[in-house]
Amino acid sequence: MRKLTAAVLVAGVTAMAGPVLAADLPYYPPVIDIPDVDYGYSGSFYLRGSAGLNALWAKEANAYECVAPCGGLVVTQFPFVSMGYGYSVGAGFGFETGTGLRFDATLDYLGNEGLKVTKGPAYGARAGDYTVKLRSTLALANVYYDFSLGGSGYGYGAAGGAFGYVGAGAGVAFNHIDVSAPAGVVVPSGANTSAAAAAMVGVGYDFGALVADVGYRGIYINQLSNSAPVPDHVWSDHNFVHEVRGTLRYRFN
Repeated sequence: MRKLTAAVLVAGVTAMAGPVLAADLPYYPPVIDIPDVDYGYSGSFYLRGSAGLNALWAKEANAYECVAPCGGLVVTQFPFVSMGYGYSVGAGFGFETGTGLRFDATLDYLGNEGLKVTKGPAYGARAGDYTVKLRSTLALANVYYDFSLGGSGYGYGAAGGAFGYVGAGAGVAFNHIDVSAPAGVVVPSGANTSAAAAAMVGVGYDFGALVADVGYRGIYINQLSNSAPVPDHVWSDHNFVHEVRGTLRYRFN
């Protein structure tokens, strides 16, 4: 009984003294550490350089010919019988948004030769093989979408890693062509400006400040022409360049 009474008295004193002691102690609110929000890679300007190998193809060449019995010149189509092969080098400047989208403007020098037509014996002195040598400066505005190949969702960030991309471009091609003709036949060299477009797909690796990729680029050039007057005017519509190229990009920040 004495022990029970003592316990009750101690509990009562503690209950009375607790609020008084608590009032004398300073109050410090709890500090909650909230980590900074990681918004991912926020975007960067970049310079790029590229080099590639290409193959040129078109359905047919157009030229003015005198069809026997010769009653005047008519436009005649000659199917191409051989593709042309060559190379390209280029540079560009662009911006990537950090969400997977990036944009750039590129300027490429493209060389190709070997695209060939053959005129049969019916064309007399003009019969034989005609081979095209193309030199073109290609100016394009491009847009791309980069996507991670590491399972991290859309886009990719400053952490780097493997990625794939798709892209498209539009612009102009400044073309110059030389035509190698049979002995005794002269086809004037010449130049033209044409609309151009491109589609791209590839894979790459993001090292941080440096990004490398390799891929396919299909280029459409609406027309190649020597722009010479009749009867020496020759041209080819709907020309396609198939290209495999490698690119290095350097980020400024």
